[in-house]
Amino acid sequence: MLDPQLAAVIAPGAGPRLEDVTPPDARLIYREQCQALAAAVRDVAHVDVQDFTVPGAEGPLAARVYRTPEEGSRPTIAFFHGGGYVVGDLDSHDAIARVLARDLGAVIVSVAYRLAPEHPFPAAAEDAIAAATWIAEHAAGLGGEQAFAVAGDSAGAALAAVAALALRDDAAAVAGQLLFYPAADPATEYASVRENAEGYLLERATIAWFLSHYAPEAQPDDPRLAPLRADALAGVAPAVVVVAEHDPLRDSGEAFALALEAAEVPVTLRRCDGMVHGFLSFAGVSDAAAAHTHGALASFREILDAAREGAER
Repeated sequence: MLDPQLAAVIAPGAGPRLEDVTPPDARLIYREQCQALAAAVRDVAHVDVQDFTVPGAEGPLAARVYRTPEEGSRPTIAFFHGGGYVVGDLDSHDAIARVLARDLGAVIVSVAYRLAPEHPFPAAAEDAIAAATWIAEHAAGLGGEQAFAVAGDSAGAALAAVAALALRDDAAAVAGQLLFYPAADPATEYASVRENAEGYLLERATIAWFLSHYAPEAQPDDPRLAPLRADALAGVAPAVVVVAEHDPLRDSGEAFALALEAAEVPVTLRRCDGMVHGFLSFAGVSDAAAAHTHGALASFREILDAAREGAER
């Protein structure tokens, strides 16, 4: 059953469909929608924020670092926003980054990777790898010294997984990956795509619109687009994979978690009943979304704490 508080907000006709407008207009609509939801998020004003840049694959990328005022070293997390590789930016996910910094006790570095259609596949993936590599190498200067991790939601979660794959053999090892409803295999029509094709915020038509702009010529099994399709997942960082009951991407996220488990990667799969794709943004207006968010972050904090203890030995 769809959470009643979410149902009241995402009712059909409540706003324009992204796939019915141009990408620039879709970006404005999406940012305004996210910022309206962010107004309901409480207790994040004490998070310090600083804008700067990080190296991308072909030039500097806008980024924003979030720190809470507590003393002491803490993990550093590269965060990649969702938006189907077409919409989303630092502002659309500002409240989410603040919540992550507050509840994980971490330094969050939110990265504005290049968007399609101006920068099609594999631009976003290449930017995520380049940015994550740099952030991992400069974690101490950013205020975090204990562990480096990656996180993201939707397309951003897929980028986080791609970065974790790319860095698994790097000296600056990734300690964990936090993946909210990842687009782990976006071009495959799982049962959840058919079950949730319409009426639950992210729709099948929206996914097709995103892919038509970002990856019109990409192979659907390219692991930079579909990390589930990587030849081998063994050795990647422990993961928390969060999926929503009423989400077209639910089954691909669950399949990714099962693939990680089969590769003997420690993984926690959290299936959030009553939730829709993007529920992380609705934590201020849905008690259930807030509870699911809290539970997922608690699970990930266990991974970060384990990495911290290992570093101190």
